[in-house]
Parts: sequence; C-alpha cells; structure tokens
Amino acid sequence: MSGPDPSTEPTGVDVAGRRIVLLHTSPRLPAGLLTARAWDLVRAHPVYAAADTPQTGALRAAGATVTVVPGGPAEQVDALLSAGTDVVWLAGPDGDLSLARMLSGRLVGMAEPPVIEAEYGSWDPPGARLLDVVATMDTLRRTCPWDREQTHTTLAPYLLEETYEAYDAIESGDRALLREELGDVLFQVAFHARVAADADAGAFDLDDVAGDLVAKLVRRHPHVFADVTVADAGEVEANWDEIKRAEKSRDSAVDGVPLAQPALQLAAKLLSRVERAGLSVPPTVATAPDPDSELGATLFELVTEARTRGLDAEAALRRAALRYAGAVRAVESGSAEPPDTP
Repeated sequence: MSGPDPSTEPTGVDVAGRRIVLLHTSPRLPAGLLTARAWDLVRAHPVYAAADTPQTGALRAAGATVTVVPGGPAEQVDALLSAGTDVVWLAGPDGDLSLARMLSGRLVGMAEPPVIEAEYGSWDPPGARLLDVVATMDTLRRTCPWDREQTHTTLAPYLLEETYEAYDAIESGDRALLREELGDVLFQVAFHARVAADADAGAFDLDDVAGDLVAKLVRRHPHVFADVTVADAGEVEANWDEIKRAEKSRDSAVDGVPLAQPALQLAAKLLSRVERAGLSVPPTVATAPDPDSELGATLFELVTEARTRGLDAEAALRRAALRYAGAVRAVESGSAEPPDTP
C-alpha cells in the first residue's frame, strides 16, 4: 500500500492538528464590525489576506497580525500550509472560492491534514445590496457622461416608463420579469436621489428619502407602532386618511390627487376621494354643452358606473385595448380574417 504523496505536504512543516479558518465578512458593513468569536480568532492567530483592504486595516489597528500574500491561490495556499500554526485566512468579497478549492485539493492524500473551518465574522443583513445600488449610482454619476448630464426633468419620462413596464410585468404574471422591472424602478429612485444630492440648494440623498419613508410609515400605522386599536382593514384605511389630512393640511378632499395619471384612473381616484370624504357631489356636474366636454362627461359617467359595479374602468379599457392589439396581430399574421364592417 503506497503512502501519501510527499509533494502535497509543505517541506519541514508539521500540519497535523492545525486549523486553517476561512473567515468570511460582509463587504457592505463597516470594516471591523465583527462578531466576538471572529475577534477572538484574529487576535489569537496570525491573519493572512490576498490584499490590503479596509478590513485588514481595521484588524491591524486592533492589534491583529495581518500578512498580505502576493500572487495567486497557489502562493496563498503555500503560505497557509507553511505557517506552522493555526492561521486565519481573511476571505475577499467573492469568498475566495479558487483558493478554497485549491486548498481542499492539496489536503487530499496528506497523512494528517489540517482542519479547515469556515467562520462568518459578519454577514449581509436584509437590504444590504441597496448599498451596492448607492455605490454603483455614485460611480455612474461621476464617470458616465450621459449620467452626469441628467436632471430630475430629463429623467421624469423614464420614471413613468419604468413604472408602466413594472405594471405590465404584474399583469403578465411573470415573476422574473417583475423582479427585473422593479429593479429598473429602483434605479430611477436611486438616480433621482443622487441627482438631488448634487444640488446646491435643497440637497438630499437616498438615506433622506428612506428616512422620510420610514417615519411616514410609522406615523401612519399607529396600530402597529403605537397603542391605537383597529378592528379591520377599513379602520386602518380611515386612520391613514385622517393622519394624512392632518399632515398635509389640505383644504379639499381632492387635493394631492396626481393630475398627470391617465384620465380614467384620475376620474376613479377623484370619485374615491369624494366617497371616502362622505361628500355628495353627483358626477353630472362634469357635463358641459360643447361636444368635447359631452364626450368627457359620458366617459366620466362610465367610470362612475364601473365603480358602482366594483369594476376598474382603467383596467377594463386596458384589457379591451390589449384584446384589440391581439386581433390586429392575428389579422397581420393571416391567422384570422378581418372582422366584417357594417
């Protein structure tokens, strides 16, 4: 029976019983923010790394011994196996998978290989990848000529377009597409926040946007974050409206309705606001003598009828338009005959 291949073991170094700890840390958290167990490891054992980083700097500042190993995975594995003691490898952002695979391969055939352990000194909390969004947006704003030139006004059409595309993805039921389109909407939010951060006056950034959002959600959910008791979702909605009116100091129930939304949707929103305010304003007041206004009044009455029946006029018209588009494509492809015209 043949013995172990001596070429796999570092010359003159006893690796039996040794530990090599692969320490993984989150690149999105501040350097030095580690668990107590991780700090115990790096203070008790020499630390090796592929490059100087903010994390290596934080470890050195805390008294740890950190050695940067130049070269690639082969040289780094040699350094770990030749250390002569328990050692910690500070993994990079990608986890240093190449090094881990090479290290595992070198241990095959050793008579008494060292013990390889993985330790997580820190990890990404939920939402940590949003930090990548901010960093990427900052890079684009600094280095891309097109991104540098954009303003809130020039970006406005893209925000609307991406919102509609996300809506289309929801309608399609395609979860992968929705994931992508929500990313595009998020990009627009991050872009506008980055443009605002560059402003001389009234500047704000994505942290300010997120902070305002959290504060608003807390204020408007007193049944969750305070001692208000609600019986059902209807009371939640009523509380929301009451708190919103107090915050906005609006004079009318229809103040704050976005006027740029599609007309059918605008009409439905106005009717909803009036209904929730307990007002009695008949839709017939929208009638006017000229033909254009008469058509508008007729459409408004249809929206009113749709709401009475529990239907969404905007969605219904959208579905009808999509069916019409499908019929057009069928005629174009020759799979259907044009419908008879009276």
